[in-house]
Amino acid sequence: MAASIDLQEALKPFHQRASEAEERLARLEAAFATTKDSGNKELSNKVAELQKLLEDAKSEQLAEREKGLKEVQRVTEENAKLRYRITHLARALEKASSDLAFE
Repeated sequence: MAASIDLQEALKPFHQRASEAEERLARLEAAFATTKDSGNKELSNKVAELQKLLEDAKSEQLAEREKGLKEVQRVTEENAKLRYRITHLARALEKASSDLAFE
């Protein structure tokens, strides 16, 4: 659970950047829709640029999320292995203690 909270915290800046890019894109699209002069080409270029930035941010966010999920999976597997070892070490300790008690 803590790993998912850490993952959410790690992804928070990417969510924020994506939201900001979406807001800028919406403002530019609104300005583009109301303006029908020679600035349309410039606005169109800005919109395209912002769309590309948004797509890049979303791709980066997805990559970071996948990386985080892989790390959580790796830690979970390592945790399971360590629990297995602890169980066997505890059994060996109990056996050694009982063997010493009989001597």
